[in-house]
Amino acid sequence: MRTRLLPLLIVLMAAILLALGFPLAVSLAAAQQQKVVVDRIEDAARFAGLAQYVTDPSKDLPGVEGERRKTLRKDLERYYKVYGIRAGVFFRDHSEMVASHDWSVPEEGEGREAFDDALYSHSSQDPRQIWPWQKRRLYVASPVVRDGDVVAVVLTDSPTGKMRSEITRGWLLIGAGEAAAMFLAIGAALRLTGWVLRPVRDLDATTHDIATGRLKSRVAVAGGPPELRRLARSFNEMADNVEDVLEQQRAFVADASHQLRNPLAALLLRIELLALELPEGNEEIASVRTEGKRLAQVLDDLLDLALAEHAGIEPELTDIGELVAERVAAWGPLAEDKGVELRTEGLRATTAWADPVTLSSALDAVIDNALKFTPAGEQVTVTVAANGASTTVEIADGGPGLTDEELNRIGDRFWRSNRHQNIKGSGLGLSITRALLTSFDGTIAYAPNEPHGLKVTLTLPRSTGA
Repeated sequence: MRTRLLPLLIVLMAAILLALGFPLAVSLAAAQQQKVVVDRIEDAARFAGLAQYVTDPSKDLPGVEGERRKTLRKDLERYYKVYGIRAGVFFRDHSEMVASHDWSVPEEGEGREAFDDALYSHSSQDPRQIWPWQKRRLYVASPVVRDGDVVAVVLTDSPTGKMRSEITRGWLLIGAGEAAAMFLAIGAALRLTGWVLRPVRDLDATTHDIATGRLKSRVAVAGGPPELRRLARSFNEMADNVEDVLEQQRAFVADASHQLRNPLAALLLRIELLALELPEGNEEIASVRTEGKRLAQVLDDLLDLALAEHAGIEPELTDIGELVAERVAAWGPLAEDKGVELRTEGLRATTAWADPVTLSSALDAVIDNALKFTPAGEQVTVTVAANGASTTVEIADGGPGLTDEELNRIGDRFWRSNRHQNIKGSGLGLSITRALLTSFDGTIAYAPNEPHGLKVTLTLPRSTGA
């Protein structure tokens, strides 16, 4: 969720900063140009004041330049040498009154537009904005007014390199400020999303723990928005109620199984006493005896299942290869008695996180199930393998196997295939195995074995929390 929420916040904050930064950059550029334009207007107005009293050059004596025009020319030449700005005073017909650096009114372009604007509007006009990437010159014109009429125009032609550099420098400062603000905003977004989503992550982790059998896990009700803290408290209350219900259910199953064993034992004893008074080989008493023993096995399995689901297991690093070899050796005599070959393959030494006693019980249940359904002359193979994340123990038998529909139901409590009803069992063995494995994050899976039979795979984590 954080990877989806954080980019959204960053894009939103970037849009806000850009929305503020662009007008600020435009305003800075306009202010910088306005500063230069005002300075040029003041200079042009000063030259216009001097040119106001300059006489027409046609009225000068031959070879003699008017004193005022001569003074104005010196000022314009000095202005050019000091600032590098060309300036001139031109009559309405574009003829030169006086100009620096042999300059004349441009035939077209911004210089001509500035001249015409000043000539007809009796005022200086603001030139178009010059951006840092535009190598244009800045033209500023000011009218020379005499007796209420515009008789001439002062036109200045300024280089813009320094102004564009100042604009660029200002933009870099704005960019640095925007970048700093963006980093601060990202930091704030990280803290904000962490603060908001931490309870959600805790809730997700706790839900996973409870789903995998760690019913004691609870959400820490600390930090985050009030709504999420309230949700965490509600979740903890719900988990407490669910745990209480499950605990009552397990206690009931355990108590019922335990309490029924004594009456059942007494009943079986009475059946044996009754059998002594009946003719030897009576089929009915043999059937009752068989059903009584089956009921006793069911009660034992129910008690084992309740204990398996209730047990709080602390896994430890266990040598799976050694444990498998030990259990296979323990079941060897029974396999030999049935005429079934029981053997091990794969790794002889590999580790995983598990409870040795609990895993031994799970292996016993699966191996017992495999031997039970494997006919004489076939084999049961126990294979130990490992990859980067887990260790697997695969038990493949040579029995009749199961159909696809039966594979979907295997492991359900009390379920047995209709084809195997005559084989001793309660239908709880694999359910107990699954409960035992779940207690330390193990899993059990089923698949067909080739050419026939069932393949059961126990998967154990090689690291804690895997």
